[in-house]
Amino acid sequence: MLQPYIYFGNTERKGRGVYTHEAIRTSTIIEIAPVIVMSSAERLLLDKTLLHDYIFEWGEQKDQCCMALGLIPVYNHSYQSNCEYFMDFDNQTIFVKAIRDIASGEELTINYNGDWDDNKKVWFEADKEEL
Repeated sequence: MLQPYIYFGNTERKGRGVYTHEAIRTSTIIEIAPVIVMSSAERLLLDKTLLHDYIFEWGEQKDQCCMALGLIPVYNHSYQSNCEYFMDFDNQTIFVKAIRDIASGEELTINYNGDWDDNKKVWFEADKEEL
């Protein structure tokens, strides 16, 4: 399920992103997407590819990974995200919900750490600090 007013387009600095043609109210479910679940052994292989940047840790123990379908992999990261994602392990889906009112034309963002207010450095920023 994807709301009909959601689309992807180019951003100024981050490549592609997800946007809305209409205003969205807080708590609106924007997208529900199925996932493809993979084992920890398969994750080791994926970590050697570009898909590393698009997979999610999966499972109660985070001992698997998944590739979300739909637009989920295209949402950009923000520490002040306007959306949050939730994992449904039983139904093998991820859904995205607005955590504040969002204006028409605004980019939809998620916090890659999982919780919308988690300020821990994400992997691509931590890698920059190591250089």
